[in-house]
Amino acid sequence: MNFELFIARKIRSGGFSGKKLAGPVIKVATLGIVLGMVVMILSLAIGFGFKREIRDKITGFGSHIQIMSYDYNYSYETNPITKDSTLKATLQAMPGITKIQAFGTKPGIIKTNDAMQGIVLKGIDASYDWTFMKSILTHGRTMEIKDTVRSDEILISDELASMLHLKLGDDVRMYFFQSNILARKFKIVGIYDSHFPEYDKLFALVDLRHVQKLNDWDETQISGYEITVDSFDNLDKLSKAVDNETSTYISEDGGMLRTKSIKQIQPQIFGWLDLLDLNMVVILVLIVLVAGFNMISGLLILILERTNMIGILKALGAGNNSLRRVFLYLSAYILGRGLLWGNLIGIGLCLIQKYTQVIQLDASNYYLETVPIYITPLHIVLLNICVISLTMLMMLGPSYLVSRISPVKAIRFN
Repeated sequence: MNFELFIARKIRSGGFSGKKLAGPVIKVATLGIVLGMVVMILSLAIGFGFKREIRDKITGFGSHIQIMSYDYNYSYETNPITKDSTLKATLQAMPGITKIQAFGTKPGIIKTNDAMQGIVLKGIDASYDWTFMKSILTHGRTMEIKDTVRSDEILISDELASMLHLKLGDDVRMYFFQSNILARKFKIVGIYDSHFPEYDKLFALVDLRHVQKLNDWDETQISGYEITVDSFDNLDKLSKAVDNETSTYISEDGGMLRTKSIKQIQPQIFGWLDLLDLNMVVILVLIVLVAGFNMISGLLILILERTNMIGILKALGAGNNSLRRVFLYLSAYILGRGLLWGNLIGIGLCLIQKYTQVIQLDASNYYLETVPIYITPLHIVLLNICVISLTMLMMLGPSYLVSRISPVKAIRFN
């Protein structure tokens, strides 16, 4: 039988001499680990979930990578590029790229009897991926874009509809200022709400052919291409690969292309999201330190309580390293029990929120209606490994207190 493990189990159950503090001390230390683990799991799940949801909203509107004309025009009144099936096929063949779709933009004014608002029409074609828009659609349906007839349907945001007192099925007029004023009438078939006012106040979706007609472009001219990648983690690498491919491209009319990732298009938002990583790291470090010091104080109490026992065992021939292992085994028991219950409670709370969405948020402040949850088994495993490693490392120092105890003084210790 393992001598150190046997002694540790006896101490845990309150055996041998002592003041019977082992039980309460172990329970308090275990509770500290449980609470710390629950908070860390929730912090990770909510932090990753928030980043993921905000990131998906931004890329849902603007895609991961955009290819446009190489010029100094950064307005929505863009210079056109020419569709190139060869270039599109080359980019589509790159590993990691899942979707390439054409788009066009045209600024204008939407006017009703008692209000008006400047917006940007985003033109899309029949190949548009509606997955994101369907997820934020609150009323109506998506547009039906046919190859033969130009559609007069439009999708607007709930915020625009409220501002302009519009509803599903209404006809709206838009005005565009060029050499002369152009007017177009659209029918609202869908209303979406992303809870992201920077986009909701700005964009309305229409048939790409309307944008081409308003810009006096032919059917081969577009504002650019939107590229979707399979994983956001691969964005920087794929953006560089696309840029390398398009940097040498020259169209028949001498036009060149520029590539921008969504991080470059929205640097403020992604800079803000990067700060969340720092916040999560600070929270995790503080909680681990608190849990570690809680364990240290508990271990010191246990050692001091068992001073008499330590002196007797030393007198019987037990070595310092052997006695240190006794208390390290005890620490491992406290840590293991705390991690077990902490993981069960933390993961359970995450699953409850994920599938019931019981905790709601004010979307006007947080851009989301419910507390988002996203965590993977890998996150849980890495978190547990870090907590175990750091906590047990912190236990090594206090365990050396055993070697400072003199058998003669310890046996007389009361």
